[in-house]
Amino acid sequence: MNVLAATTTTKPAERIAGFAAGLTYEAIPEAVRERARIQILDGLGVGLASNAFPFAEKTLAGIAALAGPGECTVLGRALRLPLRDAALANGFLIHGLDFDDTHLASIVHATAATLPCALTLGEALNLHGRDLMVAYVAGMETAIRIGLAARGGFHHTGFHATGVISHFSSAVVAGRLLGLDAAGITCAQGITASTASGVQVFLEEGAWTKRFHPGWGAVAGIMAAHLAKHGFVGPTRPYEGKFALFDSHLQSHMAEAELSELDAGLGTRWHLADTAIKPYPVCHFAHGAADAAIMLREEIPDTNAIAGIRILLPAITLPIVAEPAAEKARPRGEYAAKFSAPFIVATCLRLGRFGLAELRPEALKDERILALCALSHCEADPETGYPEFFSGGVEVTLKDGRRLFRHVRVNSGAGERQLDRAGATRKFLLAAEMHLTPEHARRACDAILSIDSHDVRATTRQLGAA
Repeated sequence: MNVLAATTTTKPAERIAGFAAGLTYEAIPEAVRERARIQILDGLGVGLASNAFPFAEKTLAGIAALAGPGECTVLGRALRLPLRDAALANGFLIHGLDFDDTHLASIVHATAATLPCALTLGEALNLHGRDLMVAYVAGMETAIRIGLAARGGFHHTGFHATGVISHFSSAVVAGRLLGLDAAGITCAQGITASTASGVQVFLEEGAWTKRFHPGWGAVAGIMAAHLAKHGFVGPTRPYEGKFALFDSHLQSHMAEAELSELDAGLGTRWHLADTAIKPYPVCHFAHGAADAAIMLREEIPDTNAIAGIRILLPAITLPIVAEPAAEKARPRGEYAAKFSAPFIVATCLRLGRFGLAELRPEALKDERILALCALSHCEADPETGYPEFFSGGVEVTLKDGRRLFRHVRVNSGAGERQLDRAGATRKFLLAAEMHLTPEHARRACDAILSIDSHDVRATTRQLGAA
């Protein structure tokens, strides 16, 4: 069913709003609903795992210090907060480990840009899980399409795409959950054009600001939808035209944008299903190289025999994960390590894996891994499958002169290598059990995978503290 069949509007925000307002649970193919359940499971598992790291305690303390008493669940916590504060906290936790999903072609953490608003507002309004599912799907399709239209341009001009896009996707989610009509959801998108931001300066020092971008988008979306509901007037062209989102944020890259992607195939083409779940808790740009390094590990039992490492990455990603080279060779803190291709590849060559444990303080100080980082240099991959896949390759030169090379076109977790329900469940349980008991984690898993079969609060009751 194409829920846009009857619309005649030409403004992208109005077409997105018409899609979101008219979407029904039954119109979403079951395969898409199943993929949505898996992605929600993954996002919430990562959110629960964030509680095991020191950054969570410090950040939640700051959020709670500004908030009054509330009734909304914070993932993994006994703490209850008001609606907007809880949405901020949950968005921070879901994106806190950079282990949440990514739609590769749009370069957006789609679930982090959508779920904090859907879950928290759905709980606050005491809605059924079917309502959450419809709003989540509408938000995911919105987030992904904005990223597709930008063609990577947000990153080129210094913006974190998810930080920008989450404002609009959350406005669509909140508008749908609050029962706004198409005009109201259009207005909510227009309002968030004045709040959408999120600069990438965190890359310089491994700062924590990226973590709170999606939650801040959820706060903005909730506020915008409430303002629209009560008659606030917002612009109807937040995306196109002079001074709108793409013109202001893409700057010299505006010519590369393709605004037709904003509403192409709405209701018939479900981009949500293409979103990739991460097997490694690092920047998705480096996943193909990580795969290649793990494959090479089997051929290099002694990493002391390595004389040099050449890492191949999509050219457009080099400023994010490869530059400046000196800082990437010795990342300052676990967040900087996530965005260091040399550290990621060196760890995979040394250990044959990269999990959350490889980001702990002692791992970051491992001189054997840092020595491999010093032997590494990064280059553009001439055989990349970007943007469809985050391909990567690794060539290792040994001290005896031999060269070993592996290239991965389809990174693990993407395309035909996508994690299925069983794989996502394993990842969820490993992540959630970093903070919850195994029994609690299993109950939470079961509740999430049946999220559209009961009210939202039946799920959130399983997501707080034990």
